[in-house]
Amino acid sequence: MITVAGVVDAVGAALLKIVVAADAAEVRDVALAEPDESAIGQRGDLVLGAGVGTPEQALAVIERCAEAGAAGLVLKPPLASHPDVTSSVAARNLALIELQRHGSWTQLVWLLRGVIDRVAAPGSPGTADAGVYDELFALADAAAAIVDAPVTIEDARSRVLAYSSRQDRTDPARVSTIVGRRVPGDVVAHFRSRGVFRKLAKSSDPIFVPQSPDGTLPRLVIPIRAGGELLGSIWAVVEGPVPDERLHDLQRPAATLALHLLRLRVQADAARRVSADRLRAALLAPAAMGQELGLPTGPWRVVALGMHGGAGDTVHNLALWESITRRHGWRQPLIADIGDVLFAVVAHHGDFPGSWPWLERLIHSVAVHDRALRAASGSVAADLANLPRSRAEAAELLALHRSAREGGPLLRFEDVWADVVVHRVVTTVTRDDLMVGGPLPDLLAHDRTHGTDYVATVAAWLEQQGDPKQAARQLHVHPNTLRYRLRRLAEVVHIDLESPRTRLALQIQLAALRSDTATAT
Repeated sequence: MITVAGVVDAVGAALLKIVVAADAAEVRDVALAEPDESAIGQRGDLVLGAGVGTPEQALAVIERCAEAGAAGLVLKPPLASHPDVTSSVAARNLALIELQRHGSWTQLVWLLRGVIDRVAAPGSPGTADAGVYDELFALADAAAAIVDAPVTIEDARSRVLAYSSRQDRTDPARVSTIVGRRVPGDVVAHFRSRGVFRKLAKSSDPIFVPQSPDGTLPRLVIPIRAGGELLGSIWAVVEGPVPDERLHDLQRPAATLALHLLRLRVQADAARRVSADRLRAALLAPAAMGQELGLPTGPWRVVALGMHGGAGDTVHNLALWESITRRHGWRQPLIADIGDVLFAVVAHHGDFPGSWPWLERLIHSVAVHDRALRAASGSVAADLANLPRSRAEAAELLALHRSAREGGPLLRFEDVWADVVVHRVVTTVTRDDLMVGGPLPDLLAHDRTHGTDYVATVAAWLEQQGDPKQAARQLHVHPNTLRYRLRRLAEVVHIDLESPRTRLALQIQLAALRSDTATAT
């Protein structure tokens, strides 16, 4: 399933914008609206108002879209923002989308078809239709024939998407680029030093790079843009400057290439979005959709992924964790956001990218360089029905990461379950309800008035099970200082540290204090 918002996100803001939002209806197909037709589309269709030219026509189309149960209507400005049009779609709970002025209806139909077809049979997330790549290689050959030179087509990250069959004029940089399917770092640095990437980012004009003293042959670089956004580039190994007439002839394949690159991105984004939606559904409620998710063989663990102090927004953190896991071999990471928390589902057994042992090692190794990374694992989920429980445990543990006794970037539910139990106790009632009596309220007041550390002393003694040396080490004081404090605080309040029930009550009260302090910060 993909919603209207999902379609708009997949195609991108360069072409589409939601003017009036509606309920999350499923988009099943695309239909063209003709003002004189008695019926328009079917339930779930995204209707394109290509033939709608007046507000009156738009209102008639809106009425028929509502009768058919369409998911939304696409119009161009100024109709998309006309007050009568916007109020009419809002009254009928119909989504209204604006196609930017420069957008082509033909291109939009092509892109929407790619998105919807991809959702209907998503296959592997992040992959695209093989036919698109075949067309890219054909475009590379066409561009090579025009400039009479070998050509590669690269995306905006210098990854090679296609290359011409002719590669007779070459140098070491070109060979390593094609063999590795991406531009090597030293080659990128070479062209960056010559200002090529700076020009690519700012201009749509062809860039000629003369031959270098190190033997790197001349290059002609053609930026590929859509809606002002750089999608990729054509790189040709030329003998010298290319005549203007040939550059003009390159405009047609370049325009077609822009559409293909946009389609590749749209298909990959749509597939990834569908996979994330299904993963969310499985994590929120028991669902018999393991095969559709492409889960490895169970049992599984759900791992909450975050940053220390909540650094960065959810979108930034999702991109960061996807980049980390993909870079280390997990080609199709099962990661989805629920609320403001990211969750990954990994196989509990095995030792491969996407397994729990692999993720443990990865988090510890990456955290050496990025100390902000945090992760927390729920307990093992033996079947799909237990995924929501493991998710809830992971989220709870990630929230406790600051106050949990175990250090390090990764916490396991099995290791710190006691902290979770205490946290659940102190969060079920208010702090005032827990501070009903006993010595702790008086010790708190004494510390505030006299600047003593009696509360911290009691806490350390309890945590170290009455061992004065360990408690003193925790407080960074001499054991004799600890013993002195214990004698002095016994003069302030009556405290029976020999009673197990008293010790339990004091630990719960101290946990409530720590919880309030963590919440305040």
